[in-house]
Amino acid sequence: MNVSATAKKVLHIGKYFPPHVGGMETYLLNLMHALAALSIIPFALVHQSKTSLTSVEESFSANGSALRVVRAATWCHLLFTPISPGFPLLLHRLIKRDQPDLLHLHLPNPSAFWALALPSARRLPWVIHWQSDVRTQRSHWLLKLAYRIYSPFESALLKKADKVIVSSPPYLATSQPLANISDKCAIIPLGIDDRFGDQTRNDSAVVPSSADKTRAKTAGNLNVLAIGRMTHYKGFDILLRAIAQTEGITLDLVGHGELTQSLERLKDSLNLSARVRFHGLLDDNAKDKLLSRCDCLCLPSTDRTESFGMVLLEAMSAAKACVVSDVEGSGMSWLVEDGETGLVTPTNDVDCLIDALCRLRDDPALVIRLGLKGRQKFLTTLTIDASAKAIQDLYHHLPSPR
Repeated sequence: MNVSATAKKVLHIGKYFPPHVGGMETYLLNLMHALAALSIIPFALVHQSKTSLTSVEESFSANGSALRVVRAATWCHLLFTPISPGFPLLLHRLIKRDQPDLLHLHLPNPSAFWALALPSARRLPWVIHWQSDVRTQRSHWLLKLAYRIYSPFESALLKKADKVIVSSPPYLATSQPLANISDKCAIIPLGIDDRFGDQTRNDSAVVPSSADKTRAKTAGNLNVLAIGRMTHYKGFDILLRAIAQTEGITLDLVGHGELTQSLERLKDSLNLSARVRFHGLLDDNAKDKLLSRCDCLCLPSTDRTESFGMVLLEAMSAAKACVVSDVEGSGMSWLVEDGETGLVTPTNDVDCLIDALCRLRDDPALVIRLGLKGRQKFLTTLTIDASAKAIQDLYHHLPSPR
């Protein structure tokens, strides 16, 4: 694809980039691909996800164009934050060399604060992509303390930004940092590629083989899939306790994190070894196979740190029913409409989660109906192309560089 000489050039400033595993990293990669198809020229400055003293520049092919990604050296990590002393110099050099028309800052990311100190960056229009608040009610006390230092810089970024993108209306309505700048906020849902394509037309993503078809359409059995980082706000302990009080329900748990060992101990203490399988980190192909085989996906998160739930998009694209918790301010129950594309249960409520899972177990037709409606919603509003087109329109309404 030949890119017009007048195409907008956009410098994305992110935290990490694939192959680092994470919903926001995957979204940034997919967004850059989709923007390139819309005659936008995207490139990115991120951090090395592992400790390194060397910065690198890489190039990825996209729609006949090259996507350039610079990974700044990360000397160490502090409170899950990469410490990269060379980041401001790299940012200045990229602006000088490539002359972007605007900066697209993906937050939270303390390194984005360097844009405040660079005259070359301040002359450009800014778009902030507000992925999540830093502090929530359940944040660790050390993070709450660090936020006192972080907050003034965050406020300065928001004040300088021309537009702020938020992924759902509930998150905007409950975000304290965004309360005073709601007039410059735009709701643009995240999106992903449609990896399952036409498979779902014949329900093959719901029931991919004759053996699975028999099981899926027979009441009394349910194969649940849960995907995410093994951390406090995901609520996987609640899911394990719910599974333990049911019959005919199995669970595949995908992901890794600081709570992996404690969750495995909980599984053993609940005598769930025969019905719960831990898979660790998986690549997309292996994860998609599990998505194709499962009956539903469950995301029982307990805190609005779960701002959106990218894995829900993957499940909806595969025509899978979703079970989520009704966390105030999270986009989960906005994505998953109760009784339409999935089931929504109260947060931290094991009994209600049991009821939801058993309802799906005992009503295979409901499982398929919810999944197909979820895919319909995905195709209508939640693809990466829809997200990129809305962002392209937002770009074209920004002021020119000063």
